[in-house]
Amino acid sequence: MRVALLGGTGRIGGQLLTSMLAAGHDVTMLARDPAGLAGRPVATGTVTIIRGSAADAATVQAAIDGADAVLSALGPRGAKTPALLGTAARNVTAAMAKTGARRLICVSAAGPFIAGDRDMNLLVKLILPRVLAKPFADVRDMETTIGGTDLDWTLVRASRLVDGPPTGRYRVRPEYAPACGGKISRADVAHFIAAALAEGSWIRGRPALAY
Repeated sequence: MRVALLGGTGRIGGQLLTSMLAAGHDVTMLARDPAGLAGRPVATGTVTIIRGSAADAATVQAAIDGADAVLSALGPRGAKTPALLGTAARNVTAAMAKTGARRLICVSAAGPFIAGDRDMNLLVKLILPRVLAKPFADVRDMETTIGGTDLDWTLVRASRLVDGPPTGRYRVRPEYAPACGGKISRADVAHFIAAALAEGSWIRGRPALAY
């Protein structure tokens, strides 16, 4: 399979890159700074790297051209950094409409949607959306854009991200994080995405992950 990967130099994206190569896929990766691959345990010679930003429609188009599936490991930025996810989603979906690629899996976040979660602490519901208003809005913008297409999309809503090895042992719940599940490792988010791609599961679904 030919896979286009956005955010491959990040901590989730790096794990995805390794996983895709191990599965024998051909990977085209969009990266602002390919030097971010330095020191990673991947055979970079087997990866086609396109230098550019997900905010640039032309480079996104170049990365997706010829791909069977698109994976995005882009994450929300800080409150003082320009929003990216909504813009990237519009560029990705437009490029996929042109190329005919159908499968899209994106890292999302559970936090921006906690208002509808009956299991979430009320105090958290009141405070978190105010503190993280800008990145939360960017995540919702991304999901609205992607969810409005007829692509075979999956929006992976991660709970609080932590470092740690992949375990393959985590809980998954549609829409909202599993009850009392406050965190998930980046490695296990990558594990879930790789499995969803291989299995063709969670089409037009919003699985939320937590331990």
